[in-house]
Amino acid sequence: MGIIQANQLVHEYIRRDEEGNVESIQAAIDGVDLDIEAGAFIAVLGHNGSGKSTLAKHINALLWPSEGTLYVDGKNTSDAEAIYEIRRAAGMVFQNPDNQIIASVVEEDVGFGPENMGIETEEIWTRVKESLASVGMLKYRSHSPNRLSGGQKQRVAIAGVMAMEPKCIILDEPTAMLDPNGRKEVLRAVHTLNKQKGVTILLITHYMEEVVDADYVYVMEKGKIVMQGAPRELFSRVDELKEHRLDVPQITLLAHELKKEGIPLPAGILTRQELIGELVRFYRSRE
Repeated sequence: MGIIQANQLVHEYIRRDEEGNVESIQAAIDGVDLDIEAGAFIAVLGHNGSGKSTLAKHINALLWPSEGTLYVDGKNTSDAEAIYEIRRAAGMVFQNPDNQIIASVVEEDVGFGPENMGIETEEIWTRVKESLASVGMLKYRSHSPNRLSGGQKQRVAIAGVMAMEPKCIILDEPTAMLDPNGRKEVLRAVHTLNKQKGVTILLITHYMEEVVDADYVYVMEKGKIVMQGAPRELFSRVDELKEHRLDVPQITLLAHELKKEGIPLPAGILTRQELIGELVRFYRSRE
């Protein structure tokens, strides 16, 4: 069993009238299956309303299944007695860091979670230092969060989750409110945690460029997983992605259009360097 495993997971939002009668039932998650191995970097794509944020809340046991099962680190999220352990195993980073940062000094905010867990003081400060260093924010440890940029605040939020030493971090559109530089800062920090610390990452986003370096990608629409695969495999299916109203990275789209014009490029080109290399090989072969 992987660190996150869903079997026919369903979550229904029930709307009732003033008398408590059911007016409508909407399935935000509809029969989702997942099997995510420890240490993987997984991305979940989808438009607003696709169900991806509802899925994130299930993995952190903020919501419970209407049907089906979800196990996190071997524990059933429907088991009320396991919620504490589930939330220790799976930390959550939300879209707006201002909703997650509560202290007036960076290092105090990062230490807040471990303190609530009853960790000894000396161990807390060790974790604070290591967590801030892992996201490149150690030199700001004495700063007020109010003086930080959006990207820096989000990295502090990630450090606060890291200080609790979770096995998995779920990031629910963590760059949606950031400028391009802030997005790069946060993604760099998340990939470092994944590669150097072995933390399982579940990145929920609607930015296609953010999933290029993921190990595996799920695409959600209307509560269902409609596509899945490694980034290169997924982005080779440009027309199918468009059917689900999703774009592809600009470089991938450019390569796709060049291929339609007769240039023999491989499917699923993901980076500028790849495209340049393939074009150079093509033109040299014609000399």
